[in-house]
Amino acid sequence: MSPKNRDRPTARRTALRNAHPASEADPSLNREVFLNVPYDKEFVDVFVAYVAGLVMLGLSPRASLEIPGGEARLDKITGLIGLCAYSVHDLSRVELDLADPPTPRFNMPFELGIVVDLHRKRGSEHTWYVFESNERRLKKSLSDLAETDPYIHDGTPRGVLCELLNAFVSSPRQPTMQQMNEVYLLLRDSLNGILSRAGSATPFKARAFKDLLAAARSLATAAPRAR
Repeated sequence: MSPKNRDRPTARRTALRNAHPASEADPSLNREVFLNVPYDKEFVDVFVAYVAGLVMLGLSPRASLEIPGGEARLDKITGLIGLCAYSVHDLSRVELDLADPPTPRFNMPFELGIVVDLHRKRGSEHTWYVFESNERRLKKSLSDLAETDPYIHDGTPRGVLCELLNAFVSSPRQPTMQQMNEVYLLLRDSLNGILSRAGSATPFKARAFKDLLAAARSLATAAPRAR
């Protein structure tokens, strides 16, 4: 990751707001983050970094993979997004999948569109962030967001951790980069055992994701206390 991207002032980041109440009781207590990322084997390490980083920041990752299939799935995804105070949208894999038939990846921008629609229709607080691995691609792939300043992670777990620190600068916990990376490495080392116990070949299944979160929380609790 270039120093330019790492040192960019947080004040210049564009965080747009949507319309769903963060928490009916007290919005300030809502620490849930909807994680809109690709679910494929090449993204596993980056996905684990998102989970480890968000948990270390005192936040609670949520994802559409928690939701069972069915005709009401889209409504349930929209409802889940609305329950979260924040959302992270990783558009680094909006590219052509060469498997037959060759097809672009639309799920991530589609779910980002749900957030924008909620924002336009309702207008209450939900902060969302766009993450990318290529600083210039967003202006080409989604030019309507040309004024949005994405968080550039260079496609690496360390880059994701660094940009999460920049995005969530007011989070409940403020760990150091070293603390976050140590928890990420421990969680990554634990992944095979987590998947084995969940009977899954991938973390992108409901039970495996649940167990991954539990492991991340346990490691974060055991880590030296963040400020």
